[in-house]
Amino acid sequence: MQTILGVIFHSLGGVAAGSFYMPYNKVKGWAWETYWMVGGVMSWLIVPPIAAYLTVPGFMDIITASSNTILGFTFLMGLLWGVGGLSYGLGVRYLGMSLGNLVVLGFCAAFGAIVPSIYYNFKPEVGKVSFTDMLGSSGGQIVLLGVLICLFGIAICGKAGMLKEKELSDEEKKKSVSEFNLVKGLIVAILSGILSSFFSFGIEAGKPLADAAITAGYDSLFANNVTFVVILWGGLATNLIWTTLLSIKNKSYKDFTNKTTPIRSNLLFSALAGTVWFLQFFFYGMGESKLGNGASSWILHMSTIILTANLWGIYRKEWHGVAKKTKTTITAGIVVIILSVVLVGIGNSI
Repeated sequence: MQTILGVIFHSLGGVAAGSFYMPYNKVKGWAWETYWMVGGVMSWLIVPPIAAYLTVPGFMDIITASSNTILGFTFLMGLLWGVGGLSYGLGVRYLGMSLGNLVVLGFCAAFGAIVPSIYYNFKPEVGKVSFTDMLGSSGGQIVLLGVLICLFGIAICGKAGMLKEKELSDEEKKKSVSEFNLVKGLIVAILSGILSSFFSFGIEAGKPLADAAITAGYDSLFANNVTFVVILWGGLATNLIWTTLLSIKNKSYKDFTNKTTPIRSNLLFSALAGTVWFLQFFFYGMGESKLGNGASSWILHMSTIILTANLWGIYRKEWHGVAKKTKTTITAGIVVIILSVVLVGIGNSI
């Protein structure tokens, strides 16, 4: 039953993560940095402490009582993850919901699945599997094989993107993705995928915060909400600095007072996107409490995001008008990535 609940919670988080960008498509007349800033403040500064307060009312006492080392390292992982989150938005902006998510989340899934084990190589802990342990066990080897296959799936998806680039005219590409740019998008998406995996690392670094919440008598189902507050502070710092610099450079801060745009509507959709973005972590924390923050949790979360994002990509007709070969290639890439998820799950269970 615990496993089933874990799968359900991770799936809910994956659906939220795969869907959060959709409200941004409703924003009219604003620069990217403007609506990303509003969504970021919502998802990283406002909603997390509200969620923590509702589920772990004494979360600030736990944070202030924690050591600077734990807080600093957790914050740092959030800072690096924040760069990944920032470039994620750019990846989807240049590649679209389908291809952008496949590349970003494929790399994120692969690295996030093994990052915790690497962490425990440097900081051994009873009951935790290190990277060395993975190399020396059949289950660990299957997990690593799954990660390699995941990367192969990403390469296939990248090939589909290249085919799409050749087949469609600029006008046709921009019907579904207004700023489609394959080269720029792939570079940004790969960077995003690698750095986004540091969220998994941050959960491990901030585990003492969640443990302290459980020791204080709070429900283990919501204990990770304390850790998320600190991780997301790091993400907020990265994104707020960058979007502010862009706003000053492009003078896009004027968007907030530009009456020729639907300001209230834009604020609402941006805030909605930010809130849905946070829900992925809320449900991930619940799923992790049931399954643990191993490769299974991370890959399950990522695979649900990939599937959800691709359904949105189909809905937005991002692959409309391409040749059968291109559609077959992107389908093959998705199947290979799903296969890698199954292998990682099998390996982790062993």
